[in-house]
Amino acid sequence: MRTFAATVARGLAVLVLCGAAQAAPFAYIVNQGSNTVTVIDTASNAIVATIPVVTGPSGIAVLPNGAFAYVASSITSAVSVVDTATNTVVATIPTAAVSGIAALNPSGTRLYLSNTGAGTTSVIDTATNTVIATISTGFPVGEVVSPSGALLYVAVALVNIIAVVDTATNTVTASIPSLGTPPLLLDMNPAGTRLYVTTQGTNTVEVYDTATNLMITAIPVGAGPEGIRVNPSGTRAYVANFGDNTVSVIDLATNTVVASIPVGANPSGVDVTPSGTRVFVTNFADNTVSVIDATTNLVVATLPVGLGPLSLGRFIGGAPLAPAGPPVPTPTLSEWALLLVALLVAGVGATALKRRA
Repeated sequence: MRTFAATVARGLAVLVLCGAAQAAPFAYIVNQGSNTVTVIDTASNAIVATIPVVTGPSGIAVLPNGAFAYVASSITSAVSVVDTATNTVVATIPTAAVSGIAALNPSGTRLYLSNTGAGTTSVIDTATNTVIATISTGFPVGEVVSPSGALLYVAVALVNIIAVVDTATNTVTASIPSLGTPPLLLDMNPAGTRLYVTTQGTNTVEVYDTATNLMITAIPVGAGPEGIRVNPSGTRAYVANFGDNTVSVIDLATNTVVASIPVGANPSGVDVTPSGTRVFVTNFADNTVSVIDATTNLVVATLPVGLGPLSLGRFIGGAPLAPAGPPVPTPTLSEWALLLVALLVAGVGATALKRRA
């Protein structure tokens, strides 16, 4: 039979793990007009913090575990590093040029910055917060790292190509012609077999086979598509259409738009929670974030944030925590009773000690 002490310990462990399993990821909304980042609890849609960051923020990349967020500026040659445990800027990384878009590799060891005006991409070692390489890519406006971390895809606007960078050598190894004008922002499916690129001038999402670097199709979406995000299961892509205030939902099995969702004015950034159940969209012109239920394709909340929210990048970080190993068994009624007695005894003991003191 389990001892009283063991039962109490097990009950307390279950309580801790259950609490951890319910921990939710957070959305970090870059507000370009107010030079801040708004932090939203995606479980409750509550705003939990507003963080002053670098002037003119536009791009953001959050580590998959949610520990740090990196905020790039389209005005200042610097990146703010936000510690998400304290919601404070703990470092500022100087860069050679302004960097509108930021992307992290899956392990979080490298941060890539699109220096649009300089025609380069900066590579930052996140362990030291220093620039370790500069890649000549042309006029970069968007980028995404493959799920393996081996390749970086950079949308180059002036010449309408997608540059393919080998991240081991930081060299451009291929150039994919884009039929759209211009290619803008990018994302990939979880398997890394498909690349999706928004083309604002032609109002399409181009789909590429990454094995051949050939375009498979171009999917018509709304007007002026900007941000794009593939959900964690790789079944849907969500496109923020800046020009007509909608989000296009693409079925990636058929490469067709299956829904068009009205949101706020001038949607630009979009991201999906790790569970795939909620889609967050930044509405640049009306200073709000739309929250979409991915099951019903309906807006379920509209949240006021700072001025000019952009969040061009992966702005949701921190996957829901779960206990390692097999699921923790549910305590029996008698175990809950013993745990309650133990907590009561502990409370009485603490009160007695205070009275003696």
